[in-house]
Amino acid sequence: MAFNHNDHYHPLLLKQIPEGAGTALDVGCGTGRFARLLAGRGLEVDAIDSSPEAIEMARSLPGSVRYEQADIALAELPSGRYDFVSCLASIHHVPFETVSLLRGSLAPGGVLAILGCYRESTPADYATSLCAVPVNAVARLLSRTGAKEEEMVVAKAMMTLPEIKAEAATLLPGASIRRLLFWRYLLVYRA
Repeated sequence: MAFNHNDHYHPLLLKQIPEGAGTALDVGCGTGRFARLLAGRGLEVDAIDSSPEAIEMARSLPGSVRYEQADIALAELPSGRYDFVSCLASIHHVPFETVSLLRGSLAPGGVLAILGCYRESTPADYATSLCAVPVNAVARLLSRTGAKEEEMVVAKAMMTLPEIKAEAATLLPGASIRRLLFWRYLLVYRA
């Protein structure tokens, strides 16, 4: 499989699953790669994506994940259902306020983990990007196996990391946010 920034962070995201978790929701699941990892950990997994093609592909692959094609910003999620909610490089496709819907779907003690994209705006952003470029080039060279990369719908991130932190402070009080190397951040919120 060719190098993929989101897949690179799967182990980090899996570490965020709370002990004893039984249910999970994967938002913006694409073809379901991370959702299947969650199911492989014994979780009952629901996965949602707005792309009918991605959902069709996900359903064609083996596994016990329940897939739904829908816009997460308009979805009606069950209140307090999920022990773990993941959102990989997809929250920037919808209004950030959508995190309130995700927060409401968490069971007590549940965790929301967002691997997000941000618009560069600060010296720290540019310095991190400068470090990421050569590492990214080497990772891509080392991972070339002739595999075709998945085509994903890509939206440009509009919010800066300071804007995301400010919004999260209001909508997800107590959430931790840290910048990651490959043009991503990790937001973790515990209900």
